[in-house]
Amino acid sequence: MQNTSVLISGASIGGPALAHWLARYGFAVTVVEKAPALRLGGQAVDFKGEAHLTVLARMGILDDVRRLQTGGTDQQIVDANGETLAVIPGTFSGGDLEINRGDLSQLLYDRTSADCEYVFGDSITSLTETPNGVHVTFERAAPRTFDLVVGADGIHSQVRRLVFGPESRHVRHLGHYYALAGVDGGFGARAMMYNEPGRMVAVGGSSAFFVFASDLLDYDRYDLQQQKDVLARVYAGMGWRTAAVMEQVRTSDDVYLDAIAQVRIDRYRAGRVALLGDAAYGNTLGGFGTGLAVVGAYVLAGELAAAGGDHRVAFARYEEQLRGYARVARNGNAGPFLAPATRTRIRLRNLMFKSGFLLGMMLKLTDKFATNIDLKDYSGAGRR
Repeated sequence: MQNTSVLISGASIGGPALAHWLARYGFAVTVVEKAPALRLGGQAVDFKGEAHLTVLARMGILDDVRRLQTGGTDQQIVDANGETLAVIPGTFSGGDLEINRGDLSQLLYDRTSADCEYVFGDSITSLTETPNGVHVTFERAAPRTFDLVVGADGIHSQVRRLVFGPESRHVRHLGHYYALAGVDGGFGARAMMYNEPGRMVAVGGSSAFFVFASDLLDYDRYDLQQQKDVLARVYAGMGWRTAAVMEQVRTSDDVYLDAIAQVRIDRYRAGRVALLGDAAYGNTLGGFGTGLAVVGAYVLAGELAAAGGDHRVAFARYEEQLRGYARVARNGNAGPFLAPATRTRIRLRNLMFKSGFLLGMMLKLTDKFATNIDLKDYSGAGRR
């Protein structure tokens, strides 16, 4: 086999999923992650449809995901007095299987850390393709050369920026922001969501979730206080129990704020470099990101193994299969749905959850998108 050393940027979900398959096929895998350790927080993620579950089963982790699943908790949409207006069923938000992102990340890391090299607290600073590989420099580590590089480093991908051009060329702001914050509870056992025009706040367990309409904001995504200041300004004066939620956010050390955005890029590959997951076909809160990343990792690794490591053949086949499947990520925008702009639109959104027919149609549509791929069987490819 040729091209056996692979550097993956990103240790969230797509990166370790790809590492799992590549190690199984006999590749030497290094995963570099900017964060100092695994990011174990974040919202729940879900898998839906036969394609997602088939890949999890072939990975050998389906039973583990079922063991760790959250159960897809129903969420109550409430008014300012806490009275229930509608219920978002767990089957809508949680798919067939819902699991906390941190639990899935830990599971994938545990399955791959013995066979793959993980480097935390570092990031790629340059990529230079040579006739024999890709020369890589890092923020901290010494330069190294790898046969192939895969950017699985999210919607703000450093690999995409270095190889395909600036983020402004490929990432489209969708007019909303979202935030996650760790809180210490005190809001009861119910998962609840409250809306005012252009703003949403939700609480459940030990986390708070926010979505709000906004033009592009000027703040540092890595500065905790700046993120808190944005949320405090946006949610000032909001009704229900928002003031109490914001008081806990004020003292929380676990806050993440980012734009709801969509990646638009005309190719997933350039020479010896390929993009995976949100770096290639991201759509924040679109409902398909984790499934797309896991399926994409399966296809990319399988095609590399089937092609004997020939990246030109494998990358082209990977892109051919994922381009159509990932089309769903190019169309949706969760912002107006989660934080409708007017009270009328809030009422119409709530009405959908009261209508069994409308809800059923929407669930069928999401199942169709999630299963719209013919998965190849790569079990005979690779070394083992």
